[in-house]
Formats: sequence, structure tokens, C-alpha cells
Amino acid sequence: MPMSPTPASLLTIFGASGDLAQRMLLPSLYALHRDRLLPASLRILGTARSEFDDAGFRASVAEAIERFVPAAERDEAEIRGLLERIHYVPATLGDDASFAKLGERIAALRNGGDVVYHLSTAPRFYGDICRALGTMELADAGTRVMLEKPIGHDLASANAINDAVAAVFNESRIFRVDHYLGKEGVQNLLALRFGNAMFEPLWNARHIQQVQITVAETVGVEGRGDYYDDYGAMRDMLQNHLLQLLCLVAMEPPSHFDPSAVRNEKIKVLRSLRPIGRNDVAAETVSGQYTAGAIDGKAVPGYLDELGRPSRTETFVAIRAQVDNWRWAGVPFYLRTGKRMARRSTEIYVQMRQVPHSIFGAAPQPNALVIRLQPDERIELQVMSKTPGLDRGGLQLSPVELDLDMHEEFSTYRRRLAYERLYLDAIEGNGTLFVRRDETEAAWQWVDAIYDGWRAAGLTPRSYPAGTWGPSAAVTLVDRSGHSWRE
Repeated sequence: MPMSPTPASLLTIFGASGDLAQRMLLPSLYALHRDRLLPASLRILGTARSEFDDAGFRASVAEAIERFVPAAERDEAEIRGLLERIHYVPATLGDDASFAKLGERIAALRNGGDVVYHLSTAPRFYGDICRALGTMELADAGTRVMLEKPIGHDLASANAINDAVAAVFNESRIFRVDHYLGKEGVQNLLALRFGNAMFEPLWNARHIQQVQITVAETVGVEGRGDYYDDYGAMRDMLQNHLLQLLCLVAMEPPSHFDPSAVRNEKIKVLRSLRPIGRNDVAAETVSGQYTAGAIDGKAVPGYLDELGRPSRTETFVAIRAQVDNWRWAGVPFYLRTGKRMARRSTEIYVQMRQVPHSIFGAAPQPNALVIRLQPDERIELQVMSKTPGLDRGGLQLSPVELDLDMHEEFSTYRRRLAYERLYLDAIEGNGTLFVRRDETEAAWQWVDAIYDGWRAAGLTPRSYPAGTWGPSAAVTLVDRSGHSWRE
């Protein structure tokens, strides 16, 4: 349900010369423009410390499209059309004159319409930027603000950022981005659960034995060492992406597909997570840090070698989480994320319970549902089938996969970037795929307790060679419950 009756007439991107803008934001805006999905009157205003004028920034945008949009999708006339929408004003926090010029340009370009402010900057700047917009009277009811993750470093800093932003924008006008929620495969999880009658009767502890959510990367810190060392795998990935995926797997059916209904069900899941405190961290969590190894046969350095200094920051974390409610009581949710892993993979693995009695001798393998989000999007339903043959020694079973390849099935549809959906929703005022304040803070509260437990117990990350699936202790974590990681 749209929050605003009219689409925005101006999108203002703070940090418009940064890496995220170059790789994701500008290519997404190009695709929306090319497909005639942006409002015809929408103008795009970039701002950052970089000293561009309009022409210089437009040249930078054209270069980003050249680098990050496939050649088959580029059209010179459409690129020129996008560039005609684009303007730029340099501005630096603390420089009142530059912000005054920015404010004048915003007021002129919005032309009385709604404005979306996208803060693609470090979160520590969110409060100051919003205060400046408020002081210039550019944060009225026709404006909304997009905030990139992570919101804070812990619950206290998240509260401080949220309070600073909320002093200028009310909650209905704050759009906290978790770009995973814009991915086609993540939205397809909602369609799978709530658009098909066959799954819902089985989607509970009576029929599901375990759930695994894995986000594995083969890359290292990629020049982001200083940032990453302040956050680590838990803050950078688990507190937001993995917990959002857990919410979508575990939540109750919302009454409608609208912002309030969906978010209300997600917050119930986060509040049902069993706390993992000082007495539990050793048994329920594992942290790791990669050492030198090999990825795809190529030698890669360890984390400390890349960082250039000693560090206790985790590059891997695995957790056995429990959702303490009627639907999920007793079902472990295994969460795992890390850098320099054996292969790139983002997937959700839902394993069903064994049949209550096997008439075929040995117990068959349990059924399972695999929802793969990266590197390709597909859904696999693993079932048991009769093995071909005369079966004179008894009927034999083999596991088979009913496989839906989303790209093959929908080959005529272009694979869209997550920010295409998120920008379109923000411009139209639809907050369904964005994160509400109470979700962010509930996630931080749960994560902070784990960090506190690690500190109190003196637990430090265990080493694992790059190109593997993490420390051996992660295997033990699931093995204690009779389970094993899907690899």
C-alpha cells in the first residue's frame, strides 16, 4: 500500500560518487529509466564531497554504466535520456555554504513534489545530514529518507542514529535498506510460502527437522579492511541479511502484503529468538578468521595479511538459533556466513523429518526444500524415487531433485538488480521491503548478547584456511544435534 499518493519528483543521492552508487545505484536507475518505470518528471540529484559540476558528474555516470551494465543492455539514446535527468552539487558536512547551495538546488528541482533522500554514506553521518535537511526546511511531509545498513555498530549506536533521524523524519518516512529484500529470490520465498497451498500445512516443527541459512562469500575484504575490521561477519552480514532471511522463513502469514502487516510478523520472529548469553555462547556459536589458502586453485592471503595488523575480528560466524514459539519450538535454525569460503552461495535449506516408519527396509533420506538465491536462483525439492530395475532384492530408493531453474523458466525476463525494486518502491512510497526501526533494534539486542558472551568468556575467532567451509568447530556445532551442514 503506497504511503504517498504521488511518486517522488526528485531523488537525491548523498554519496553519489561512491562505490555503491557506481556499481549498483546508477546502473539500477539506468535500467528503470530504459524500461520507462521512472516517473517522467523525476529528476536525480547527486551530491558528495567530490568537486563535480553537472557535466562532470554526468560523464562519471556514463562511465559507471559503461563499466557495470552489460553491453547488450546499453543503449546510447537511453543513456543520454537518463543523463538529462541528472544534476550534481558538491557538499561537505560542516561546510554550511555548500549545504546551503545543495538546499537551493533541492528546492528548485523538486518543483513542489515529493523527494526521496538516499543516504549512501557512512551511517555516522545520517543524523547530521537529516538535521541539516530539517534546518533548511527540506524534510516536510512530502519527503522520505533511505538509510543503508548497518544502522549502528550495536544497540546503543543504533538507537542514537535512529533517534537523530526520527527527530526530523517520522517512522513512516524512513526506509531502511537491506538490499537482500530487493532480490528476486528473496521475494520468491514469500511467493513460495504464501502462494502455494502445499507448503503451509507442513511449515512447522511437526514436519520440519532443521533449517540452514548460509551466506558464503569467496572474496576477502577487497580493500574494505578498515571498515570490515570494525564490524566483522556478525555485524556486517548476520545482524541484517541472515536475520531478515530467518524472519521470512519463520514468520506467520501476514494478513496483507503491505508494510505494516509484513513487518508486524517479522518483529514477532525476532522477539521470539531465544537469547544466547554468556552461559550459551560456547555451545551455540562459533566464530572464525581465515588464514592463507586457495580459492579456485589460486593462492590468497589470510585476513591478517590483508589487514596488515593483528585483529580479533571474526570473518566467519555460525550460530544455532532457536525460535521459541508454537510453530518452531525445538527446530534449530543454523545460521552461517563467512568470507573466503569454499564457494559463493546464498541458500536456505529446509529439511523435513523422517517418515515415521519405512516399509522399504533402511530409512529413506528426509525430504528437503532448497531455496538458492546466489549465484543462481533456483528451487529444488528433494524427494525419494524408486531406483530403476527389477528389484528382486526388494524395492530400492534413490534421492532425486525436482528442480526449478528460475532463469530458465523465466528466460524472457531480465534479471533485475535489487536496487531497481527498492528504488521503485521508495519513489512510490511503498515500505514493504524495507526494515522498520523495531526490527533493527531487536536484531541488535540479540547480537549484542552474543558479543557480550564472547567477551566475558574470552572467546576469540578460530582459524580456518581460505577456500574451506570454516573452522572445524562449526561442524561440531551441528553434529551435536545429529545434523550436518549442506555443502
